[in-house]
Formats: sequence, C-alpha cells, structure tokens
Amino acid sequence: MNDIKELISFIKEATSPFHVVLQSENLLKKAGFEELNFEETWHLQKGGSYFTRIYGTSLFAFTIGENLDKSHTFRIASAHTDHPCFHIKPVAEFTEKEYLRINVEPYGGMTKNTWLDRPLSIAGKVALKSEDIFHPNTVLVDFKRPILTIPNIAIHMNHDLNKGVELNNQTEMIPLLGMMNETLNKDHYFIDFLSKELNVSKEDILDFDLFVYCIEEGCEIGLSNDFVSAPRLDNLTSVFSCLNGIIQGASKNTINVIALYDNEEIGSCTKQGADSIISNLLLNKIYFGLFQSNENLYNTILRSFMISMDVAHGLHPNYTGKNDPTNVTILNKGFSIKINSNQKYATDSEAIAALQQLCNAYEIPYQKYVNRSDIAGGQTLGSISSAWLPMKTVDLGIPLLAMHSARELMGAKDQDSLNRLAIAFFSA
Repeated sequence: MNDIKELISFIKEATSPFHVVLQSENLLKKAGFEELNFEETWHLQKGGSYFTRIYGTSLFAFTIGENLDKSHTFRIASAHTDHPCFHIKPVAEFTEKEYLRINVEPYGGMTKNTWLDRPLSIAGKVALKSEDIFHPNTVLVDFKRPILTIPNIAIHMNHDLNKGVELNNQTEMIPLLGMMNETLNKDHYFIDFLSKELNVSKEDILDFDLFVYCIEEGCEIGLSNDFVSAPRLDNLTSVFSCLNGIIQGASKNTINVIALYDNEEIGSCTKQGADSIISNLLLNKIYFGLFQSNENLYNTILRSFMISMDVAHGLHPNYTGKNDPTNVTILNKGFSIKINSNQKYATDSEAIAALQQLCNAYEIPYQKYVNRSDIAGGQTLGSISSAWLPMKTVDLGIPLLAMHSARELMGAKDQDSLNRLAIAFFSA
C-alpha cells in the first residue's frame, strides 16, 4: 500500500478529533509503542517508545535514543487533530413542520457553501452516568453512514444564488435528519436515536461532544491521478506524516516527540491545545522519568528544534492574483516552508537554512511560501508552540487548494515529501 492509499484509509476512519487520536493510537501500538497515563509518574528507559493521550483529542508520542548523552536535544514535530465542521448543540432536536433537523453551530472557519448537498454523518464522544460522580463513563461513537444533509435552495427560488449568497448559520446551515412519523417523539428523537445506536438507556446520556463530518471517501483524481480529493486533508496529512516520522525515525541520540494538538482551528487556547502549558508538562515528565531531575531541561529546550506541520496555500490556477508575485507554491512540487515576517508563521532564517540542508541531504523536494502582502493568510501552531517552548521552529506543510472546504485538494506527490521529511528529521 502506497502513501496515498494509506492516507485515504486513515482519513476515512479519523472522523473527529477523538477518532484521529484513536487511529493514531492504533498505529503506535502496532509499532510497539507503550501507552502511558499522563496523570501518573513515568519510569522511562533509553531506547523506549511511548505515547500518551490528553483529554481524548490530543496525543503525544516520543522515542528516547538509546545512546542519549548530556548533549542531546529534543526533535519535535507538531500537527492538529481538528478540522472545520459542525458541532451538535446539547438540545439537538429542531423540527420544522414534519422535517426533523439537528441544531448545530459551526466549528472553525469553514467554507460553508461546500457543505451543502453532501452526505454527512456524526462522530464524537458521549458521556454516560457512572457510579463515580467525577468520572462519568465515556464512549466513542461514529455512525459511519450518511444520515444528514444540508439541502441547497433551488435557483428558481433565489435568482441571485450564483452571484454569491451569505449563508446564515442558524437558519440556512441546519442539517436535515429525516421526517416525522408515528414512531418518533418530536422532543427527543435525536436522543432516542443516539441511545439506540449506543445500546444504552436515554436516561443514562448526560452530555455529548459530537461533530458532523463529510462521509465522502477520498480519491485520486486527474489525468494521471495527479491529485487527491478528500475531506480533512487539513490537517490529517500532517498527522499522518508525524506518525510515520516517529515510528520510522532512527536517531539514537535525540528525544523525538510528536505533538498532535486539538483546537488549532479555533485558536489553540485550550487545555489540550498548543497555546497551553501541556507541552511543557510533557517535557518535564519525560525528563523526570529519565533522569529523576529536571535540572538541565531548559538548556536542552534552548538547543532543540521543532517543525510545525500544517497545510499551506497552493497556487490556484483560477485565482493566481491571490498569491505573492514571486513566492508561490505549486502542487506536486514538494511541501511548503511557510514564512511570515510578522510571525503568523514561525520564521527564523537559521532554522529554515538547517531544514533546507536536511532536505538537500535526503533529496527531499520543498518550496517556500509567503502570503501576498495585502492578504492575511491565517496563523498556525509554530509561533504559538515556540512561545511556550523557545527553540528554533519552522512552519511547513502540504500545499492545498480549497482549504477549509468540505473536500480539499492536494498534489498526489506531496505526501511523500512530507513523510520523508518527518522520517529524516527524526533520523538525522
């Protein structure tokens, strides 16, 4: 199985941040990584491979070089597990005449019209009653079948439709679930449906954290299968490369770490996001688990290196004027190093030069991207992470078209360049 088929298979199962972590965990266990409880004291060994989950939607994995000495460094690669989608509100039942709908709110900066007229499903976590009040039982759920859709309006009823229409989140982006019949209760048809799916009493359902996702499978597309069209390329391309890198990385002199954070799409400022103390706690726990002391941790951090993996903007052939005149990235020409002098992307010429030398040594194709000066291109993990972990950092990722759409488009060759970079980064 090649990189693209493996990526498409991973995306199919990784339908919510909870399921991204679950699929990552499965790959790590298969590769021999040992699971650790973040709440316990760790006893680590040189040569060991470990992972730990954070609140169900973030994950860290790390390997400890068997020849580790006092001059060692951290090599860290980060990505995010979330994607723009819809989140279901606590009272989800929302009827209109005989139509059964689900009340939702947008999560992240989605391109809303791309979600219309698509088969949609639901995945996430449900909290259930338990004997221990402060530890409810939780279960993951993925319906794995199309059960929702958001129908567009006919152009006959809105003749300005092709001129561009602003869609209202509360009135025009509500998914349709079904039609009322004599077996359904209009006040709790969704809870009834959920309890049946989980085979639990509806009275046992306390709360849920459920996301609506595009269930369409990814595919190769183009004259010579030049592209990959799939949901959630942002940022499962990077998660997939991080996992490949930590599993296949061969360095015996470093502590290699991948950080798969939640909530990047809404700013990262959460307990399980990159803009929190969680990464510092992890490195402290690693050091104490190895050396029974954190005495030299800060020295190690300052001489370490981090790459932040998130997708980049590829040159769109229908909108070439949206890009910088000279610093553009083309699909299938390698991953993009993302540069911004205002630190929306982590920018450090020495760090970028080191990364270029790594790519040249391993013959890995790469490009450099800078936003057009009058268009803001967004922000990602690099600057946020490096503010908590002050080390040389580079933002990079696979260039996409249709970023934040229900389906996104990438070059079929670019996953290989990012996978090879991750492996080289954890091996050199």
